[in-house]
Parts: sequence; structure tokens; C-alpha cells
Amino acid sequence: MNTDLVYVVPKTEHSEAALTKILTEHPEIKFVSLVGVDLSGNSTDEKIPVKVFLEDISGFLKGGVQTDGSSVVLPGIASINNAKVDMLADVNVAWTVDYNDENIDPDTNKPVGTLRMPCFLLHDGIPVDSRAILKNSIDHLKNTLWDLFKKYPESLASINVKLEDIDEIVDTCATELEFWVKTPNEKTEVEELSTSQVLQEQYWTRTKGAVRTAMEQTLIVMDSYGLEPEMGHKEVGGVKAKLDESGNYTHIMEQLEIDWKYSTALQAADNELWTKSLVHEIFRNNGLDVTFLAKPIEGVAGSGEHTHFSISLKLKDGRRVNLFAPTKKHYMSIFGYASIMGILKNYEVINPFVSSTNDSLRRLKPGFEAPVCIVTSLGHSVDIPSRNRTILIGAIRDISNPLATRFELRSPNPHTNTYLAVATLFTAMVDGIKYALTKGKTEDELLTELSKKPGDDAEYLEKGRAYRSEEDVFEDFTDSEREEFFGKAPATVYENLCAFDMYPEKIEVLKDGGVLTDKLINSFRMGTMKKWLIEINNRIINDYASEIRSYKMIHNIEKALDLDVANWMKINELRIYLMKDTYSTKSLFTRIRYASERLDYSEISTLQLELDEKMKNLRELYSAYKKNLLDI
Repeated sequence: MNTDLVYVVPKTEHSEAALTKILTEHPEIKFVSLVGVDLSGNSTDEKIPVKVFLEDISGFLKGGVQTDGSSVVLPGIASINNAKVDMLADVNVAWTVDYNDENIDPDTNKPVGTLRMPCFLLHDGIPVDSRAILKNSIDHLKNTLWDLFKKYPESLASINVKLEDIDEIVDTCATELEFWVKTPNEKTEVEELSTSQVLQEQYWTRTKGAVRTAMEQTLIVMDSYGLEPEMGHKEVGGVKAKLDESGNYTHIMEQLEIDWKYSTALQAADNELWTKSLVHEIFRNNGLDVTFLAKPIEGVAGSGEHTHFSISLKLKDGRRVNLFAPTKKHYMSIFGYASIMGILKNYEVINPFVSSTNDSLRRLKPGFEAPVCIVTSLGHSVDIPSRNRTILIGAIRDISNPLATRFELRSPNPHTNTYLAVATLFTAMVDGIKYALTKGKTEDELLTELSKKPGDDAEYLEKGRAYRSEEDVFEDFTDSEREEFFGKAPATVYENLCAFDMYPEKIEVLKDGGVLTDKLINSFRMGTMKKWLIEINNRIINDYASEIRSYKMIHNIEKALDLDVANWMKINELRIYLMKDTYSTKSLFTRIRYASERLDYSEISTLQLELDEKMKNLRELYSAYKKNLLDI
């Protein structure tokens, strides 16, 4: 890395004088870009010449940049006749400089840089973006905790802290990034990938060639930006690459993971957004395609993005105390038990913000260690921390390091809007903590309620449900038992969004403290529904159509056996059912399109599930058909 370049502008240097000095001394930084994040997780990027920025630096820092509401996903808020959205720089987080290694400034002989300034999006003077929602959530969390501490100071005894010793409440969060990488235009061989996954041939093995170079470069660059990478490695998915005649690796199809250090929630979400950009660019420069899809290949492991979060107290003497830290007799403190109870009770309305795409719901299916049930695990015993990889959210504990105590939510994926997901998680935690403290609950009482069986009475959690399991929820429960104990998981985006109507009392929890409003929730819902419909009709159906057309008759009629003919007839009947209209019948594709025109969301959801199941059957039939042929 070039040590003469500026990679990070910390929040201590966001004054007009400090910025002017930096930009003047580094003429390779030629542009400024305000980075706002809309309700779908899309980020803005523009190129404002530094000269223009410096001419009115005060105006830019105080909201002098505007954008058209049509350029961001804010339906129901930024309408066509009221589309002005102001962009207000966030001076309380670190800013980064994005360098273009393909554009070298001839005067400085350095890559051209763009100063990226995370910002808030304001409509009619009101913040309406994902970053602002997360900020409001953290403010609500801290303000509520302070009020509760003052009103119930005895609650702090469980973590051996006195109210007068507290200096600051600190939120922490960490994400990771799983992704698939491949050589361009590489054909996916699902069966080969699935076999390799089952045999765990790629998991944690040594990276090679361009993948190794790109991984190493990514970790080095991340370190230059102060992201403090902790590890990069192969994940479970992938196949062994091949060498071409020139000695270069080809046929690359691998799943990777990168981890980096935690930060405050808002900074962590910003860091994740920036890390994705770095990964995309660095791997592309090495001739590799990257996808952050949650389930890029059906039948093969998807990509998760486990999200870790906790709360700590900074004391006036400089010490840190984890608010969730366990005691000798318990897995966690009162605050820890209460927080996880708040999340579990309200997860139905949190889930749409975590899993808002077709892709994300495809990943959340039994059999791939993907969490589908609203259930937690604390460990088999207080003395021996353990991790259950089949549950939704777990308590991560290290007896020798109480500060490491945190929650791990396993359902997010690389396209999850981390800002909104974490905002709803923290807001739900507040609800649980308020219950525990206002009711004077002890650790024993909270643990008993959290460990309840279906039908057991409960004051906060729902009577008909269970919320904790130390067992394998896929192997030790039948499908019907899982649904009875932990609820039925939504299978489509529409089913997930229906929770907003089904649980109005839980929606009120997310609106507490003004973190979310009816307008923001409705805007998120409208944007998600629109994306769902467009993707089904313009991407999924088109991709399936191309796949169906590729399934052709390949047996020799003169040499074929009866079984070959019968197999092909089943395949062709299914092909016709899926996409071929006749005078008397309409294909499944056409029925989905007609339902979309009528905005019959329930019917679209039902047909989508049928479509996915039929495509799965088609792939299996064609695979069996090919395997029975001697000559192809």
C-alpha cells in the first residue's frame, strides 16, 4: 500500500479547517461523495469536485447537497411531486477515501481518490434513511437504559456496578462477509459442488492462484483502512480449481469468508458496506467474479452473514463491563436474558428487515445449517460454553473473558440491510429489558421463562411457544414439532411481510421512541414488495425459462430404452406445464404474470412456492435421465 495516501479521515478531523488542510495537501483526492443508504440498503455515490466542495464547505457539511427522491428507495415518502431529499454529512463516524487504481493522476502519480462521507437522507427536514434509523435506535437504547438505571439502580447489582460509577453506555456490533467467487462465465455444476460440500473438501483449505492473491490483497487493504481484519478463509462451498495450459487456475468456484474487528453499531454497518466495495473491486482486478447472493446456487450452501452485538458500560475509572456478562450461577445477567427474550418475542416483525429478498428465503431452509426457527441456545451448562449452530440466535460466552459475551444472529445474509436489522434488534432488546426491570425479575425467573415448554404459563413470552433448545432443531424435531414449538417460518417475501399485519402489538415495539414510524415501515414494505414482484417476473421467470430450454431430448431414438423414453416424457410434460401455453391451459409462468397484474399477492406467493418445487423436480428428473444414457 502507498503510505503517502490518506485512507481514513477520523471523526476528530471533520472540522472545516482540518478537512481543508487534508484536501489541499492531498491533491490526488479529487472528489467528494456523500454516501446515504436508502430503506432497501442501496447506497448513493456521486462525484463532487473537491474545488466545488471547498468553495462551500460549510454548506456541504450542513446539508447543502440534494438528490432526487426517485434515485433512492423511499416509496410513499419522496413522491414525484415532492422528491427533494437533502443529504446531511454524518460527522460522528470515520470517513474513507476510495482510490481508483485504474486512474492515475499524472500530476501526483497517485491513484485518483474520492472522499466518502456517510450521510443522512432528509425529506421535509426529517431523516428517512437506514443510517438515521439505526442512529435513532441506538439513541433510544441508551436513553432508555439511563432512565431504567436511575429508576431501578438495584438491577446493576447483577453485574457488580453502581449507578454513580457509569460514564457511558457503549453499543458494539460486528459482521462478517461470506461470498462466492468464480472465474467469469464459469458454468455451475451443482452435483459436483454438492458432493464437495458434503465431503467438506474445501472448508478451510489453502487458497491458490488468483483467489489467494485477491484474498491477501483484500486483507492488506482492509488493514490500511483501519478495519483490522482478523481472518480470511475458504468456506464450506466450492470445488477444486483446474490448471490450464499456461499454468493459470481456471474453473474457479469457491466460497470465502472474511472477518474483521467489531465497532459501534453505526460504524460497523458502514465498515461492512465499504468492505463489500473493496472485495468487489479487488477480486475484479484479479479477473474474478464475486456474488453476495444469499443462495446463488440451489442445492449448495448459501452465504450467511452472522451478526454479533452487545452492550457494555464504560466506567469512570476507565474499566469496561459487559452488560450481558454471566455470573457464576447463570449464563447471563438480567440484562442479557431480558435482551434475548425481547428479540425472540418480537422476531416475527424483525424478520422482514433481516430477510427481505427471494434469495434470502431460499437460504433459510432446513438441511444447510440455516436458521429457520425462532429459538435460542444458551449452552449445555453454565460452566461449559457451547454453540448450537441450528438455532436463530445464540449467546456467545467466554468464561475467561466476560467482555466477549454477545449475541450472534445467524439469519442475516450479505444482502441484509444491516442498518435496519441491527436497529430493530436493539429496539426489541429495550422492550425485553423494560419488562425485566419494571417487573423486578431475577435471573432465575427470566431463565425459567426463557426455558419454558409450549403451554407453560409466561408473563412476557407467548404461552403456546418454546424459545430455547440445546438440541439439534433439525434432527431432534419433526417438521410438525418444529412448527408447534417454535412457529412456522415464512417461505416467501410476501409471507414474511404479512407479519406487519399479523402482529400489530409487536410493530408498536419497533415504533417505541420513534425509531420506526408507520410511514417508514410502509415505505420499506412498498419497496420490498415492488422488488419482489419485479424480480419474480423479470428475473426468476426469465432465468428459469432459459434453464428449461436447455433441458433437451438427448437420447438416440433408435437406441433408447423404454425407461429413457418414459423419463423424457415426464421431463417434457413438466417443461410444458411450467412455461408453455395452449388454447385451453395457461402455464405456471403465465398464471404468475396474471396474478401479478391483479396484484394478488397471496396467489403469487403460493405459485412461487409451486414454481420452485417444480423446478427442483425438473432438475432431479433431468439428472436421472442423463445418467441412464450411455451415449450423449
